[in-house]
Amino acid sequence: MAYIKNRKHPIARSNPVAQTLATAKAATVLTGLALTLPLHAQTSTSGAAPTLPQVNVRGEASSDYKADSAGSPKFTQPLVDTTQSISVIKEQIMREQGATTLTEALRNVPGVSTFFVGENGNSNTGDAVYMRGFDSSSSIFVDGVRDLGSISRDVFNTEQIDVIKGPSGSDFGRSAPTGSINMVTKQPRLDDSFDASLGLGSGSYKRSTVDWNKKLEGFDGAAFRLNAMVQDAGVPGRDHVKNDRWGIAPSLALGLGTDNRAFIDLLHVKQKNTPDGGVFTLGLPGYTSPDPARPYLGTAPAVNSKNYYGTASDRDDVTADMATLRLEHDFSADTTVRNTTRWGRSKQDYLLTAPFASSAFFIAPAGSDPSTWRIRRLLNTKDVRNEILTNQTNFTTRLETAGLRHDLSTGVELTREKQTNWLFATLNAPEANVYNPDSSVTIAPYDRSGAYNEGQTTTYAIYAFDTLHLNSQWQLNAGLRYEHYRTEYDSFPATGATTAPTFLKKSDNLLNYKVGVLYKPLPNGSVYVNYALSQQPPGGNNFQLAAAGSGTSANRTDFNPQKAKSTELGTKWELMDKKLLLSAALFRTEIENEVVNDTANGGGISQDGKKRVQGLELGAVGQITPAWSVSAGFTVQNAKVEKGASLAADGGSELTYTPKTAATLWSTYQLPYNLTLGGGARYSGGLKRGTDGAIGTPSYTESYWVFDAMAGYKVSKNVNLQFNVYNLFDKDYVAAINKSGYRYLPGVERSYRLVANVSF
Repeated sequence: MAYIKNRKHPIARSNPVAQTLATAKAATVLTGLALTLPLHAQTSTSGAAPTLPQVNVRGEASSDYKADSAGSPKFTQPLVDTTQSISVIKEQIMREQGATTLTEALRNVPGVSTFFVGENGNSNTGDAVYMRGFDSSSSIFVDGVRDLGSISRDVFNTEQIDVIKGPSGSDFGRSAPTGSINMVTKQPRLDDSFDASLGLGSGSYKRSTVDWNKKLEGFDGAAFRLNAMVQDAGVPGRDHVKNDRWGIAPSLALGLGTDNRAFIDLLHVKQKNTPDGGVFTLGLPGYTSPDPARPYLGTAPAVNSKNYYGTASDRDDVTADMATLRLEHDFSADTTVRNTTRWGRSKQDYLLTAPFASSAFFIAPAGSDPSTWRIRRLLNTKDVRNEILTNQTNFTTRLETAGLRHDLSTGVELTREKQTNWLFATLNAPEANVYNPDSSVTIAPYDRSGAYNEGQTTTYAIYAFDTLHLNSQWQLNAGLRYEHYRTEYDSFPATGATTAPTFLKKSDNLLNYKVGVLYKPLPNGSVYVNYALSQQPPGGNNFQLAAAGSGTSANRTDFNPQKAKSTELGTKWELMDKKLLLSAALFRTEIENEVVNDTANGGGISQDGKKRVQGLELGAVGQITPAWSVSAGFTVQNAKVEKGASLAADGGSELTYTPKTAATLWSTYQLPYNLTLGGGARYSGGLKRGTDGAIGTPSYTESYWVFDAMAGYKVSKNVNLQFNVYNLFDKDYVAAINKSGYRYLPGVERSYRLVANVSF
């Protein structure tokens, strides 16, 4: 493909006191200064070497990619004995790859990414993740608690990321039918350590992080940990787009190493970004003239992928706060109770301008010079606040009945989630030149129109998971979750409007479950089969409802919950002294009660649609030798609409934004002389976009390979340097496309990053 000149990074993403905030900011600045100092002790003016405080130096361990277990206590068995596909992304691999956001970290899971840009002028922001054919953006959790908001999540305070494949209704409640994502936060430890980094790179990338852990002397089992981050970065290959943010995450632990423990975690993240509405798809493969009177549009040259069609007023401002209190008590070595209380809030205010190129708004008169062609810009605004308050109690124990061992995890969850959206009057932006858009134009000041909508879901849930060990080779497991939910949706018109407010409610009971059988032919391996049912009620992922019997919304109050039934047959093996985990799984998920909107073809709206996703997934993660580490995955998936209107723009039955084949690989090797070399490859098969009546725009994206490389050098036992090259061969590719096909996001161009890491 020679039609794209440059590419883009994937889009990147409670309140402590001011003194703590200032301390964290200063710490990241001092880190950068410290990295520039000589590594030897400086002498005093008298010539005598100063006395330095004693520090404990931690040796750098070999690459650790393999996790033994998932981060949630609901999964009581090691990963090798868990009857479900779970990909765990550990901090080590994120550090080596230079991943800073959840979206970037997920490139280690094949077929999971941000393939969808949005509908028409409405753009997706943040972690808009697709997994096995479905949008999983509303199924992102932090320590088992739902994390709301279409924002980009930084991983500076993340220990590992669990990507759980298949229905997760029994684990977390309402969720996407094909999986969920759980981010596990860093916690204090009973040691003293200090880790910091300073990175510079292409696209004016600048980032500094601090991870400081301190055992508190004089307090039994007490420790404090502080993680902080500052980033000021552009996006290589994209004009004007920026991802600027800073964050602080202090945490205090009491009673570590005792039977009674308490954890207090705070998080505050502030983002001030310039968002990306994408690039006009003119000239891409699959683009044809939308107007028979202007056939030359189909052969017009592609626009430069650096082009920014936004304005100087565009912004994406995010504030995210989170406060968590977790109490734990061990009744015995096998029995623990945990209680977690969390309050979280995110606020997002953005104005995003995107190119809109339907036939009516693509101004290219016959015979005119292409340099005079113009395109309409659509303004997309969002002023939204998400809040969550939850209390969760979990009880885990190991017991024996009738000579059989049970590993039991059960609990109760009470949660209230709320979303408020304030609306604005219709805004207009000046048209843009197709090949040379002017981004210096501004939008006139504007205010809220008075219209807003508010949705709230309250959930009461109980659950239980039990693994029954019949003998050393056979295990049975089952999970059951019963919950009652109530969603309330209120919509108020703009000031002065004659439209009446809308008040809607929907409540019901949901029963989600999973059952599995596992056989261990050898102690280091397993073969299993698993079946699960998960339900997603109307309004379950966006807090919005529509009146019964009217409109085409899937959130009508007279609709039933969507059901996902999944079967998985798999095997897992631990090799190389249990340092390498190999996995293979055949999966099939069938979705029922899908809302079908076939009004465009003379039909109506109904809830008899069916979809099916089935395929194969392979994985390998861990160490082949003490010096050679690898993380690899491959998937082939067949995702189709079995009953209902076609979703794809070309009229086919395939599910959209779902590559049929995908693969990922990352590997490092530790050489002599303190040198580490690494690299990776990512493959994504072509995918199809959605349909909404757009004419002439590409209905698909092409497959691509992307290669990355890394080199690390250990300067001393405390300092190492890391150099990353992204898109090593400067591959041109389309990373994501919108539903109409008018615009796309280019993949990252070849870019570089140098990071200095300090550890004590």
